[in-house]
Amino acid sequence: MSLPTYILGGHQSDFARAWSRQGQDISDMMRESVQGALASARIEPAQVASIHVGNAFGELTRGQAHLGAMVAQVLPELWGVPAMRHEGACASASLAVLAAMAEIEAGRYDCVLVVGAEEFKNLPGDVAAQHQNSAAWQGHEDIDCRFMWPAAFGVLAAEYEQRYGLDRRHLNRIAELNYAHARLNPLAQTRHWQFNERSFSDDDEANPLIEPGTRRQDCGQITDGACSLVLASPAFAAAHARRLGLPLERLARISGWGHRNAGLRLRTKLARSQGEALVFPHVREAIAHAWQRAGVSGLDAIDGIETHDCFSMTEYMAIDHFGLTPPGQSWQAVEDGRIERGGSLPINLSGGLIGCGHPVGATGARMVWDAARQVTDTADACQIEGARRVQTLNIGGSCATVVSFVVEGQR
Repeated sequence: MSLPTYILGGHQSDFARAWSRQGQDISDMMRESVQGALASARIEPAQVASIHVGNAFGELTRGQAHLGAMVAQVLPELWGVPAMRHEGACASASLAVLAAMAEIEAGRYDCVLVVGAEEFKNLPGDVAAQHQNSAAWQGHEDIDCRFMWPAAFGVLAAEYEQRYGLDRRHLNRIAELNYAHARLNPLAQTRHWQFNERSFSDDDEANPLIEPGTRRQDCGQITDGACSLVLASPAFAAAHARRLGLPLERLARISGWGHRNAGLRLRTKLARSQGEALVFPHVREAIAHAWQRAGVSGLDAIDGIETHDCFSMTEYMAIDHFGLTPPGQSWQAVEDGRIERGGSLPINLSGGLIGCGHPVGATGARMVWDAARQVTDTADACQIEGARRVQTLNIGGSCATVVSFVVEGQR
C-alpha cells in the first residue's frame, strides 16, 4: 500500500456555461475554480505550496499556452508558488493529480493545488472537434473520416463485433443511462436536454450516424469547464482536520493509483492485443495497479465507478476491463442493471462525459472530485448509498494514456 493523499476540497464549474458568450475565457474559469476549491477546503492561499495544471488544447482553442503561470495571474495571492502544466489529451488533469501526489509523497510539499481547465465553446463545433485530432497520430491513423474520434471509437466497436459480437442496443442503453444520471446533476452540461422514445435507438433521424459505429447520442459532449482540487499529505490533513474539529477519517483520500501508456495509433494497439483476452491489456493493468496500491482485493471492494465515456463504446470497453463481466461480455452488466442507480456497481452517476460534459483538460480532476463527494456522502442527488470506495478511469486519445484512482472515505 502507498501512503494516501488527502482531498481537502474541490470545485467544479457549471459545464453548461459558455464563458466566451459572457466576454470571459479560460482564465476566468480557472479563477472561479481555484477560489471555489480553496473555499471548499477552508484553507488560505498562503498554505498552497505547489500548483499543477491539466490542459490539453489551450494553444489551439485560445492561442494560450503556459497555463501554469495563469493561476498566479488570476489569483495574485499565489504569486511565487511553483507551478507547471501537464498535457495528456483527455487524461491531462489525471496527470496533474499524479504529479501533485508524487510531490506530496516525496516530502517536497504538503499542500498542492490541482487545476484542470479547457475551453471549447469560443469556437465553432467543427473547428473545436478538429483541434482534438492532435491527440491521435497525425497522418498515420488510417481512418477515412470527417470526425476522427467518433470514427476511432467506431473502429473499436467494429473490433468488439469481430472478436466477441456486439449489439448496438447495449451502446444505446449506456448513453440513455448517462443522460438520465445527468438530469440529477446541477452542474451537468445536458441536465436540461430533452429526448424522445426514438432518441436511444438506431433511428437515423432521431439518432443520426456520425461515423460508422457511432451515433449522435453515443458521443460525449466537449464543453467549457474547470475543476480544481486541494490535495494534502497525511500530516497536513491531520492538522487541518484538528483545526476544523473533524475526524481525519471524514476526509476523502486517494488510496491507490495506476498509470499506463501505449502508443498513439489505435490500429497498432488493436493489432498488438490480437490473441489477448482483452482489447487493451494496459487499461486492465492501470485498474489493477490502483487496487494493489490501495491494498484492496479488486472490484469487490469498489462501490461505484466514474469512467471515461467519451463515447458509449468507451464505457462498454471499460466494463469488461474492470472485470464486471468476462471479456467481451459487457452487455451482461448493461442488461442486468448492475451499473444503474441502485445497482450493485453504479457507473457514472455524475452523467459521465456523455451527460455531465467533457472539458478535456478538466475531466480527470472532475472524476476525482465526484469520487470524493461520493465517499464523503456529499454527492446530493447523485449519491451512491453507502459508498466507501469509488474508482476512476480516465483515458487520453485512443487509450494511449490511462490513469485510474481509488478514492475512499470512512462513514
